Amino acid sequence: MNYIDWTGFIGVTLLLLAFFLNLLGKIKTDSLTYLLLNFLGAGIACLASILLNYMPFVILEGCWAFVSAVGLVKLATKNKVTF
Repeated sequence: MNYIDWTGFIGVTLLLLAFFLNLLGKIKTDSLTYLLLNFLGAGIACLASILLNYMPFVILEGCWAFVSAVGLVKLATKNKVTF
């Protein structure tokens, strides 16, 4: 495996971890942990897709990261969290 494969593997692992923890009831979909795992995972997976020059997944992961970022902003403004 090369560095692009590892980059994608790390991103997808973070996404699946968020999904798995939510299924187990350990985290909620509106929690900071869930949103951060999704944002970071999608962002890293998007980077790997850019490096592979595979546009369908650049669009998919880019949108996923964007939606997660919107969720983080909404959470921050709702709870007055400062980063």
